[in-house]
Amino acid sequence: MCGIVGAVAQRNITPVLIEGLKRLEYRGYDSCGVALHVDGHLARSRSTSRVADLESQIQETHLQGFTGIAHTRWATHGAPATKNAHPHFSPNSDDARIALVHNGIIENHDELRA
Repeated sequence: MCGIVGAVAQRNITPVLIEGLKRLEYRGYDSCGVALHVDGHLARSRSTSRVADLESQIQETHLQGFTGIAHTRWATHGAPATKNAHPHFSPNSDDARIALVHNGIIENHDELRA
């Protein structure tokens, strides 16, 4: 089962999202990620490793924001890979307008991406 955390504040919420993911680690997961609204656009970091490694990756890139979502994934479809880790962006990573996390299978994902 996936774990989902979201936060909105008037301060950097990256530590809040990471702490939320750490509290969900006991449930098990194969990948994790964070998406933040940063200066009018979306930015994300994803990993197929531990949340602590994701945290280090975020610190290296100085990813910060006031609004964001985070996710741990336990794959039921698709291989455990960074490209399958949440959050997903639409329509693509270069000009993403929506960051999505979910717990389950979205059968009409192709139509939604169009």
